[in-house]
Amino acid sequence: MCRLALPLGNIGAAPGWRKGASGLSYNSTAGEVTQGIDGSGLTAIVTGASSGIGSETSRVLALRGVHVIMAVRNMAAGKDVKETIVKEIPAAKVDTMELDLSSLASVKKFASDFKSSGRPLNLLINNAGVMATPFMLSKDNIELQFATNHLGHFLLTNLLLDKMKETARKTKREGRIVNVASEAHRFAYREGVRFDKINDSKSYNSFGAYGQSKLANILHANELTRRLKEDGAEITANSLHPGMITTNLFRHMGVFDGLVSNLGKLVLKNVQQGASTTCYLALHPQVKGVSGEYFLDNNLATTTAKAKDMDLAKRLWDFSMELVK
Repeated sequence: MCRLALPLGNIGAAPGWRKGASGLSYNSTAGEVTQGIDGSGLTAIVTGASSGIGSETSRVLALRGVHVIMAVRNMAAGKDVKETIVKEIPAAKVDTMELDLSSLASVKKFASDFKSSGRPLNLLINNAGVMATPFMLSKDNIELQFATNHLGHFLLTNLLLDKMKETARKTKREGRIVNVASEAHRFAYREGVRFDKINDSKSYNSFGAYGQSKLANILHANELTRRLKEDGAEITANSLHPGMITTNLFRHMGVFDGLVSNLGKLVLKNVQQGASTTCYLALHPQVKGVSGEYFLDNNLATTTAKAKDMDLAKRLWDFSMELVK
């Protein structure tokens, strides 16, 4: 899946056709940014892996030798993607597991089943998401975009963190957590996160709520970085904006959905480009030891002041912990 991009002036140091400090750009594909990188021996979980940039991320990681666990809500779609990957890459190590991020019970079951499998965990790619939905509540009675995009990933990360720490210690290889956020964090509600109005249907704005959930993805990675550094864990946590890509994420946006479908091939990234920054953060040696940063087009990027607010990040962490209890 993808996250909405907006034509803002500060979304990168260089226009798409120019390479940034990393030597990569808007136009770089996931295959190009991981070219020559050996991911064998690594195990990754990719959420939302049955379509869009999640499926491309899974394909490219598998191409580089990573054992990929595709965490998917639709197991039939996940099976189809797995078969497509294995057909292209016969040596690929790919498994599918069921995960509905809008259900805390599903998240807990997934984490329990994964830990019971005895597999290591080097990479956690928090990719899945929904965008600009009408007001709905999750199975746990929490506004759907906040529940799916942030809270489900927050709980999943917490439940798998000890396994990642153990893997990093045993393998002497850095663990990496990657949160797929969005430039839409700039258009969150005025207060950033509406702690006292998460479920307020009367003041609900579908895009403001989406921005709120994407702001939460960035704040989560930042607060997680602080905690990991305190623990001395060799795990990094970063967030990113993948770009505007033509995927089914726009299905709730009416006329805009049609506009995206018709004009997308002319002005938007393709899926291979959309998955590039995720794969860059997952595998590239350039970002070894880099944590608590926000990336765009395979380069460091700036965020809003609210996204850098560590007090807000801690408040969100405490609030999220209460919700997942």
